[in-house]
Amino acid sequence: MVHGKSTERMRKVGPYGVETLPYVDAADSGPAASAAYRSAASIDVPAAPAACRDALTERARLHWSRGDGGDPAALAEEFLAAHGLPLHDLTRPATGQHGTGVCGAALYLSAAAGALLAGAPTGAPEPAPALPDLAVVVYQHGPTRVTRPGPPSSWRLGEWAESWTPGQHAAAVDAVRAAIGRGDVYQSNLVGHAAAPYTGDPLPALSRLGALPGARYGGVLTGDGWAIGCASPETLVEVTDGQVITRPIKGTRPATATGRAELLASAKERAEHIMIVDLARNDLARIARTGTVTVDELFAVRRWCDLWQAESTVRAAAADGLGLADLLRATCPGASVTGAPKLAALTQISALEPVGRGASMGALGWVAPGHVDLGLTIRTAAADGQRLHTWAGGGITWDSDARAEVAEAAAKTTPIRATLAGR
Repeated sequence: MVHGKSTERMRKVGPYGVETLPYVDAADSGPAASAAYRSAASIDVPAAPAACRDALTERARLHWSRGDGGDPAALAEEFLAAHGLPLHDLTRPATGQHGTGVCGAALYLSAAAGALLAGAPTGAPEPAPALPDLAVVVYQHGPTRVTRPGPPSSWRLGEWAESWTPGQHAAAVDAVRAAIGRGDVYQSNLVGHAAAPYTGDPLPALSRLGALPGARYGGVLTGDGWAIGCASPETLVEVTDGQVITRPIKGTRPATATGRAELLASAKERAEHIMIVDLARNDLARIARTGTVTVDELFAVRRWCDLWQAESTVRAAAADGLGLADLLRATCPGASVTGAPKLAALTQISALEPVGRGASMGALGWVAPGHVDLGLTIRTAAADGQRLHTWAGGGITWDSDARAEVAEAAAKTTPIRATLAGR
């Protein structure tokens, strides 16, 4: 059985034996309905068309987890095509969907599913197993909704418990440096996890993440018994009219004048960043027309909350007939949250991280014919029925300092936790 499925509704068995759920209206709020559905008064999927959000209704959804077997990339493409969204050739011009027809779909793919696509180990057990590894939710246009605020719900967030101590995190950094010294990898990204109990409805707290400064992929995706809130600034992959773009982020400093100068002057941060840009170029080259991969912008410094981050833009022309499945196989998991070489880094990550990456370091966004816009789920939190979960980390190179890496991860998660708590 796929995690997170409603047991109160009829199910349809689709490809690979995976169950697909029919449309569920937020108004269907009987005692057995999940808090996520009761609270989903409006559609706030990252990268969904702004002009459409108040007129979207759910048409169909698919959940898949690794235990179901099969290829999640192929399954997503097949499911979308079956529901009026053919994405088997992304080189065709984007087509607008209007009226009462299908508009597009939310697509979420976990980091573990991406590792599976890459042929790598999928990591340690997940701390929030209620979350699926793939979720595809198809939306259609309907009457414009008017959202009436209800009474504020009580909300309390408990203390955060880390999945590893600062000492264990530092030891993992040292293990990566040792592997670099042996020549096993050039760089690996390490990610830590924390969880906190809560009481009340988690949806308002997760929704607040989308308002954080620099949250290019701000928004929420919900399911039965789970929800994901995203404040990511990073483009994993965007496709429009046959042009494929990725914007890897690597390199962080406090958002002060001194921090910006330090980031621009840091040989370590620039070397780390350029390694990831080269990995992103290699990923796009697998699905691009020969000779079209270019770096439009290199090491541009931009702000997210109270941090400066370095971002580059890599572009390519899509190979003829490029479909969604091949796009996901080439780009997932993202270059900036894995390492170089990617397969070796993923193998090392699986051995070092104490728990799975859950909703973080995966893909979340919007897809439609001729158009894909997926954010990398950094700066992301998730809720299951008992706890909120956050993840944060950074890239480790030979020049990394273990204490500085532990502090950087804490700096990345601090705005997320404060926002979830309502501060």
